[in-house]
Amino acid sequence: MRIARFTTGSDPRYALVQGEEGSLELAVLRGDPIYTKIELTGERIPLDRDDVRLLAPVIPRSKIIGVGRNYADHAVEMGTDLPVEPLLFLKPNTTVIGPDDPIVLPAWTREVHHEAELAVVIGKVTKSVSPERALDQVFGYTVANDVTARDAQRTDGQWARAKGFDTSCPLGPWIVPGLDVDDLAVRSRVDGQPRQDGRTSQLVFDVAHLISYISEAFTLLPGDVILTGTPAGVGPIEHGQVVEVEVEEIGVLRNPVLRRD
Repeated sequence: MRIARFTTGSDPRYALVQGEEGSLELAVLRGDPIYTKIELTGERIPLDRDDVRLLAPVIPRSKIIGVGRNYADHAVEMGTDLPVEPLLFLKPNTTVIGPDDPIVLPAWTREVHHEAELAVVIGKVTKSVSPERALDQVFGYTVANDVTARDAQRTDGQWARAKGFDTSCPLGPWIVPGLDVDDLAVRSRVDGQPRQDGRTSQLVFDVAHLISYISEAFTLLPGDVILTGTPAGVGPIEHGQVVEVEVEEIGVLRNPVLRRD
C-alpha cells in the first residue's frame, strides 16, 4: 500500500496509489489516514493528469528528528568518530517540501550537500517505548533528503541553521505502511549520476532502537518524522541540478536545485 498527499488545485487530499508504473491512479480517501481509518471515497484520478500535483506525504505538526552519523562509512568520510549513542538533532516543519519542489539554496551558504535517507512516520503517541514494541508505533515509511549547509555545520558548532533552513527536508513521493526496512537500498543521484549507494542493514542503530531511544527524550506524536541517517557519498548540489533520492520498495524523490541570490 502506498499513501500519497496531493492537490488538483484545491485543498490537499490523500489517496492510495494503485496500479502499475505508467498507469498509476489515485484512489481518493476521506480525511487524513494518520488520524482516521482508511476509507475510500470512490473517486479515482489518474496520477499523470495535468492538474495532479503530489505534495509532501506528511507535514509534521510537531517535529522532525534527525540522526547524525548513523552509517559507519559516512562517519569516516566526514572524518568523525561513530557516536556511542544516537546523535540527534531537530528540523522545523518549515523545512519540508514535496516531490519536484525546488531546494532553495540560501544566500549565506556556498556548500550545500544532499543526504539520502529512509524516513519513519510515527502513527501513535509514543513515550519511552521498548525496542520490542517500537515498530508498532510506526504509521509508515517514506524517502527523505536531509539537505545540509555543510559550511555552516562546520562553523556554527550546532546544526540548527545548517539543517533547519527552509526547503532542507524534501519528503516523498508517498508513505508505505507495513514495510520491512531491515535491508533496503538507499541511493542518490545528481543529474542522473550516482552519488550514494547504501543499505539500511548498515545502520549503526536500527529503526526500532532509534524510536525507543528518541521516545525516552521526546514524546513522539502522530505525523512526527524520524530521519534515520545517510550512507557515504554525500556531496554538493548546485543551482540548476536535479537531485534524486531513492529507497528500495518506496520510490524516488526528485527535486530541482535553485539559488535565487
